[in-house]
Amino acid sequence: MRAWEANVRKVTPYTPGDQPNRPKMIKLNTNENPYPPAPGVRNVLEKFDPDCLRLYPDPKASLLVDAIAACYHVEPEQVFVGVGSDDVLALAFMTFFNSEKPVLFPDVTYSFYPVWAEEFRIPYKTPALDGCFRIVKEDYFQENGGIIFPNPNAPTSLALGHSEVEEIVRYNSDNVVIVDEAYVDFGAESVLDLVEQYENLLVVQTFSKSRSMAGARIGFAIGSPLLIRYLNDVKYSFNSYTMSRLTLRLGVEAVRDEAYFKETTAKIIRTREQAKKQLAALGFQVLDSRTNFLFITHPEHQAEELYKALKQEDIYVRYFDAPRLRDYLRVTVGTEEQMEVLYAFLRCYKAK
Repeated sequence: MRAWEANVRKVTPYTPGDQPNRPKMIKLNTNENPYPPAPGVRNVLEKFDPDCLRLYPDPKASLLVDAIAACYHVEPEQVFVGVGSDDVLALAFMTFFNSEKPVLFPDVTYSFYPVWAEEFRIPYKTPALDGCFRIVKEDYFQENGGIIFPNPNAPTSLALGHSEVEEIVRYNSDNVVIVDEAYVDFGAESVLDLVEQYENLLVVQTFSKSRSMAGARIGFAIGSPLLIRYLNDVKYSFNSYTMSRLTLRLGVEAVRDEAYFKETTAKIIRTREQAKKQLAALGFQVLDSRTNFLFITHPEHQAEELYKALKQEDIYVRYFDAPRLRDYLRVTVGTEEQMEVLYAFLRCYKAK
């Protein structure tokens, strides 16, 4: 080891899903929305004056903050925006999880959580999901330095009910509870209504899934004005200009078009429910997803082998080589046409 390496902060990084770029691929591995963004987004791109990029963007991101506040019926002082929900969550880890007590999050969950905890030297504990991959709310009724969990959970696709989440928030009134609602728009119950009642609750969402904006990198949090002020203090200590002028304009148009948002999420939900039936008929066990993906296993086929076979046909799904997950695949809900290609392959694979 070189002498200077002794002072390098070393972490095991988060591993994202493959991002292939093949002409006829069926990409069902990174939970992207199969439909384009709202029409207003295209209009902004067509009319955008690049000369304005020579100027810094608004560090307060006021246009986007105001649009999100209007959409979710909160005050602008209750909204924080960042470069994707990953940026928002990382800043939240740094801001709120500074106790010597461990932060709690599930053992099977979004795999960025332990990465941030290790990187920022935050102690943590991982209560196990039950045998059906569900969060056990009572596991979060213990001493802790903060709590974070996705609802619905990823990659399992299952959701806690509104009252169960509220119990966790209420029991932990002395600590910040972060509910990561990246997939909530696909049929789960949001707890955004609780931020007025619980000052310790921070709800994080993203434009990447339900608003078809993964390539723009827009995330946001809604909470009490006090939580948001603390988040902004940390943000401005790192980088005041986190979102470009173009991104802010695109985000405003995406959040304003509520009709298009409801139309596309409804299509994905319909396709997901059809997929549950189709896959069950092929012998798969399918968890009751409330997301834009399915978590599936087959008693007769190894998940890793099926993943490789699909990849050879340019059908990409997600395989996690990790304890408790090795028998499962995560499959993003695509268009009906894309899902039909998947079913056709699986029928042939099953017949072999």
